[in-house]
Amino acid sequence: GAPGSLLATAGAMRAAGLLLAWALLHPAATQQCHPASPGGVLRFTDRHAEIRVPALHRVPSSLDPLYGLVRRCLDLIQQNPLPTELLRTALNDPGSVRTSQVVQYELGYVVCAAVALLFTVAVPVAGMCFCYCRSRRRCGGRLRAHRRSLGCRRRCLLACLSFTSLIILISVTCAFVTSQRVKGQMEPGLGAVPSTLRTLRQHLANVPQGVQMVVDKFEVPRKQIISDLAGLSRSVGLSIHAQLKAMTYAALADLQDRAGDLQTSLHHLQILDRTARALAAARAELEPALRERRRRVVALLDDPRCTSCASVLGRAQSLELGADYGQVPSVEKVLKATAGLPRSDFAEMIRQGNGTFNSIPELTVERMAQVIQDLRDDLARTAEKVQSIADGFPLPDYTRPVSEALLKAEDRSQPYLREAERFEHYRWIAGTVLCSIILLILACNVTGMALGAYGLSKREDPSDYECRGEAGAKFLLVGVGLAFLFSWLLILLVFATFLVGGNIQTLVCRNWVNQEIYKFIDTPGNLPPSMNLTRQLNLRRDSNLSSAYRECKSGAGLWEVLQLDRSYDLDEHLKSPKYTADFQKRLGEFTANLGDVRLLRSEGRQDLETFARSGVDEVDYGRFQEEMKNPVVQTSLPGLARNLEGLQKMQRNSTVAGRLAAEARALWQMQNSTVQSQEALVAKLGESVQFLSRLAPHLKERVKRTLATTASVEARLPVQAQQILRQELGCFTRKELRYFTQYLNWVGQTLREDVASCQPLATALDNGRVILCDRIADPWNAFWFSLGCCTFFLIPNIIFAVRLTKHFRPIRNRLISTGSEETCPFHIPRVTALKL
Repeated sequence: GAPGSLLATAGAMRAAGLLLAWALLHPAATQQCHPASPGGVLRFTDRHAEIRVPALHRVPSSLDPLYGLVRRCLDLIQQNPLPTELLRTALNDPGSVRTSQVVQYELGYVVCAAVALLFTVAVPVAGMCFCYCRSRRRCGGRLRAHRRSLGCRRRCLLACLSFTSLIILISVTCAFVTSQRVKGQMEPGLGAVPSTLRTLRQHLANVPQGVQMVVDKFEVPRKQIISDLAGLSRSVGLSIHAQLKAMTYAALADLQDRAGDLQTSLHHLQILDRTARALAAARAELEPALRERRRRVVALLDDPRCTSCASVLGRAQSLELGADYGQVPSVEKVLKATAGLPRSDFAEMIRQGNGTFNSIPELTVERMAQVIQDLRDDLARTAEKVQSIADGFPLPDYTRPVSEALLKAEDRSQPYLREAERFEHYRWIAGTVLCSIILLILACNVTGMALGAYGLSKREDPSDYECRGEAGAKFLLVGVGLAFLFSWLLILLVFATFLVGGNIQTLVCRNWVNQEIYKFIDTPGNLPPSMNLTRQLNLRRDSNLSSAYRECKSGAGLWEVLQLDRSYDLDEHLKSPKYTADFQKRLGEFTANLGDVRLLRSEGRQDLETFARSGVDEVDYGRFQEEMKNPVVQTSLPGLARNLEGLQKMQRNSTVAGRLAAEARALWQMQNSTVQSQEALVAKLGESVQFLSRLAPHLKERVKRTLATTASVEARLPVQAQQILRQELGCFTRKELRYFTQYLNWVGQTLREDVASCQPLATALDNGRVILCDRIADPWNAFWFSLGCCTFFLIPNIIFAVRLTKHFRPIRNRLISTGSEETCPFHIPRVTALKL
């Protein structure tokens, strides 16, 4: 019971003391900000992406090996570098260009032109000669004699003609495929030129709208900050309450313990005083009765008639009073000093202090209402400052020359694009017709070889006429005639497409890839003044097309390339303090009086001080404890009564026995009526003495500590509340400044990489190279290369076909000749009708 309660109380006091010490040694201002939640990252939607120029890339194709072969062939034909001198002369003074310069540069193409001219003349002449010989029965007739080696020759000619036909078939198939690919890429490729130029002009024209769109996105951080402001005051109040409640509640608990000590001590002092007085009065009443009882019992036991009474006589003679509470110290002085205590209602006082402290969140909301409204007004003014980014963006004056140059390029390109489209249309028709003729020649070859071979297998005698063999020979001659008739058209188409596609590849594409074109344009004097791109594009004087291209490709902004950075410093306009200074200053200067939390009023403090000076600790409680060790009666009345009852049974004299029984009953009555009530008072007195003796030695120290702690907490609460307020507002300011920073960073990135980026210009140039070189020039060059292979392989095709026709017709001389011109002796001649 009591020892356990004592230990529990001491433990609680130690815990409260440690908690209070921690709170005092670790001020609330050292608390860290809460870590940023995932919701602290703003999300901005990009609605300006539709004006970007999509980047095109080379698409891998199964014809890439053919394209690579053609490029290597063109590199062998044209090994000269970019003719800078010739181009400079042609652009600045076209009339002074010498033919020898052009021929020297185009020497490879001149050689190819000579070969094409020779082919164009020689093949038709050879065809006319062949026709003349056929009219004289000199070419393509019949074999005059059958030799044993004719079968081997025939098979060799069939294999060679089949091989050349296969090569021509593969080549014409590639020509068909590449021709269709050129046709499929030419129309969208030519359409991409004005489309890309319009997209670039739209990109430049949409910059003000894009800038306004970016500025309007300030609504995202503004809404987030307003949402945070709505809960700021309550959050700050709850944080102050949470960080100070341990210290405050510990002080209130300590104060409640001292109030409890005061109430309980007064109660026990009063019990102590009343009980000691009652015990002293009861002793005075018990003393004569006990003396009379001792006299009578001793006289009875000393009677000679009392048998065996001598053994109890000594015990009866020692029957006398024990503890004398009249000798204990008086507590009247203490009671007089504490008379009227407590004068204050500690329970109400603690309730009010607790209520005042718990009302801090609501009080904070009330105190911060005005500053929250002022911060909302600051946000509205900040939105006006952000709008100045769009209002002061000086782009139209700088982009107008670029837009005009793009519009002029679009207008001037239209006639050339229409001519290119018309030329491509004619090329496709001519290529399709000539490829179809080549397929017809191949069909004649295949049909002729099939019919001829079938006729040979059915002919019994080489000199016999066989219609299928004759038809096969005629099919071969038809193919030869078609080859002679259209070969010059084929070579003209091959040379025309070769001359255009080859120069595009070697003069434009090859130098575009290795940046030689940019170097030529950048060199002063190479371009006439009307084509000065640096001035037309309004580039920096220390810049050129190559550097502008590299800057645009790396994501530079228009103001860096178009000299806007000298009149409009974007980084300066996007500095965060320019927009957050008022917001930050208002939060930094804000202070709020959250009221005084009074834990202990003056009358309560006086009560505790009076209690500590009352002398409770000066009372000698040891005297009470020493006196309480003595019993009320020195001899146990119940023990003596039982002894008398035992003697009564041993008596032979009934009178003595009756008297012993009467005395025993009297002792029991005294024990039950008087002694037991005094023992109950002694037990009650012991509880009060025990409590007061435990409290008294530490009373002044505890009261002093409680008063000091309460005063310290009352003094520290406003200071620490202000520190927590500053810390919470600092955390809030840093959080909201991060929103401003995120927005301004996003503005800078979007203006540089999207809205006011010149990367679309670089992408447009790259797309032009991909369309012209990778998607049009490569299949174009593969077309003439494949068609040229068909054309040149028609020559061996003609030779093998003419030689093979003789083997499909009957032999004039039916005798079989050997290699030594001996006639077979076993041949029996017979009359045959020969159709000569």
